[in-house]
Amino acid sequence: MKILSIIPVRGGSKGIPMKNIVKLNGKPLLDYTVNASLQSKKITKTIVSTDNQKIANHALKLGAEVIHRPKKLSGDKTAIEPVMIQVLDTLRKKQNFIPDLIVLLQNTSPLRNSKHIDESIQLLLKNKCDSVFSAFKSHCFLWQKISNNCKPINYSPKKRPNRQEMNEQFIENGALFIFTYNSFLKNACRISGKIGIYEMPEELSYQIDSKHDLNLIKSIMENRGMLNAKK
Repeated sequence: MKILSIIPVRGGSKGIPMKNIVKLNGKPLLDYTVNASLQSKKITKTIVSTDNQKIANHALKLGAEVIHRPKKLSGDKTAIEPVMIQVLDTLRKKQNFIPDLIVLLQNTSPLRNSKHIDESIQLLLKNKCDSVFSAFKSHCFLWQKISNNCKPINYSPKKRPNRQEMNEQFIENGALFIFTYNSFLKNACRISGKIGIYEMPEELSYQIDSKHDLNLIKSIMENRGMLNAKK
């Protein structure tokens, strides 16, 4: 089975300049996700999609393949799906490579490792899902703000449930998405068809979007004995 991982990595970032290669625990952020992919026992090809030559050079040194992303797919508001389509088209045309499964790994989730990836792939295969995403369990009471009012989404204030009485709820953590090539080809969406959830601990679900996040994740790594550990 051919399993492709795609790691989208732009050069631009508003929160942290060159965020995707900023140092975390002495290593560029990119190292964590690329190494997790390369150390997976199931992924057969690791692709970094980037518009930045410095990032491309570093990805190649780590052992990943690189597909250069055109400027039209490198904006702040560019969705990931068109980026993945460009990667798939390039691989099909230049390498005659068509994967069975696609693993989308966002570089802002350094606490996700190869074990999480392999277990998610196994979950998809075992349950014959079309797609799987990672998430953490939540017992939050959710509200939606509408104009000058708001309304509850997942409970009734008149009958406030105990934590044990609430239905299982999950929040996407963005660490990984796995889907079949055929489902993506049909729907152009990372989540479709029969969907499975790979549950991760909430403390491993943090993403890096600001300098505060960097400090928070370093603290989590320290508390879990992950500092200077091989990812």
